Amino acid sequence: MSRVYARRLIRRITVLASTAALTVTGLLVTAPAAQAAPPTPVSASTARTYLSQLTVRAEGSSSGYSRDLFPHWITQYDTCNTREVVLKRDGVNVVQDANCAAVSGSWYSAYDGATWTLASDLDIDHVVPLAEAWRSGASSWTTTQRRSFANDLSRPQLIAVTDNVNQAKGDQDPAEWMPPRTAYRCTYARMWVHVKHYWNLSVDSAEKSALQSVLNNCS
Repeated sequence: MSRVYARRLIRRITVLASTAALTVTGLLVTAPAAQAAPPTPVSASTARTYLSQLTVRAEGSSSGYSRDLFPHWITQYDTCNTREVVLKRDGVNVVQDANCAAVSGSWYSAYDGATWTLASDLDIDHVVPLAEAWRSGASSWTTTQRRSFANDLSRPQLIAVTDNVNQAKGDQDPAEWMPPRTAYRCTYARMWVHVKHYWNLSVDSAEKSALQSVLNNCS
C-alpha cells in the first residue's frame, strides 16, 4: 500500500468515524474556543426575513457554466491568494512560508467536526456553490461580478472544511445537502441566506422550504 493511498484511507476513516459518532450519540461537537471563523452571518430572525424577500423561481439551466467564468483564487495582498487568506483566517497557529502557503497549523472543520493539521486536507468551500449561483442568476452577471462573488471575504461565503465533505456537497443546495454535523445547520442556513440575499440570487421552492424548516428551529 502506497503512503499516499494509506494517508487518504486513514483520512476517510477518520471522517466517517466522526460523522458516525455524531449520528449515534447525538452529541454536539463544538469548535475550539480559539477557532477563527468566516464573517458572522445574520441572525436567524433576520435570515427568516431575508428568505421571505428572495425571489422564488425554478432553478435555471447549467448550460454554459464553467468554473473559469468565476475567476478564483485571486491575489488578495502580496503573494497571498484567497484560499491562503481563508486558511490563515480559519485556522489556529497557522504558519505561512514566504509564498504565503500554510506549512503548519490546526483547522477545525465545522461541517463535520474533524480537526486537521495539514492544509492539503482542506478545501475552501463556496457556501453557495458557483454552479448553484450560475443557476440562480449569476449567469447574467459580468465576469467582474462573478470574480467578486467567488472571492467574497466580506460575507460568510468561504469556509475551510474537510475536503471529502466539501466534495460530497458538490453544487447541491440545502434541499439536497446539509452539513453532516447537525449542530452547524442553523449557522449554515443563515450563511446561505445571507449570501443569496446580498448577491440577489433566487431560490427554488424546495430550497426555500428546506431553509425555512431549519431556520424555524433556530433561535
